[in-house]
Amino acid sequence: MIQFNKEHLQTIFTHAQNTYPEECCGVIFGHIDCDRKTVVEVIPTQNAWNRETAGDFADDNINNRPIDDINHSKKRRYTIAPQEMLQLQKSARERNVNIIGIFHSHPDYPAVPSEFDRSYAWQEYSYIIVCVQKGQAGDVNSWVLDDNSQFQQEEIRELVDS
Repeated sequence: MIQFNKEHLQTIFTHAQNTYPEECCGVIFGHIDCDRKTVVEVIPTQNAWNRETAGDFADDNINNRPIDDINHSKKRRYTIAPQEMLQLQKSARERNVNIIGIFHSHPDYPAVPSEFDRSYAWQEYSYIIVCVQKGQAGDVNSWVLDDNSQFQQEEIRELVDS
């Protein structure tokens, strides 16, 4: 289970709508207590996907097609620049929180992970995907990898401010 407050989810939705029709992405800071993750902060990042970063994935074959044959623009792919990820990891350590997840959007596509998403996911993270249809954020789902490297849906709970 992953717990967000309303403002955290709104940050994701706003970033997704502002970057439409391209995929947005970002990092989620929080705490882990057994099987419960609690979000502390949502940090939108720039989608760094370009020809150069696409080349980093050039050895990959998804659906038995070379990656060069796949529509790999920012409309269908995202990556967070390594330098930005290192800065975020340092910031998390300094603040005594963890990076507990990554979020991104699927423009005009359901909030379910693609095979590409699965191929590059890490087991310890939650992967929040928001569907953006015609510029409007809609469904949002969280996914985690199981021991067989398959995505399983994770419950999202909204924290109620007291």
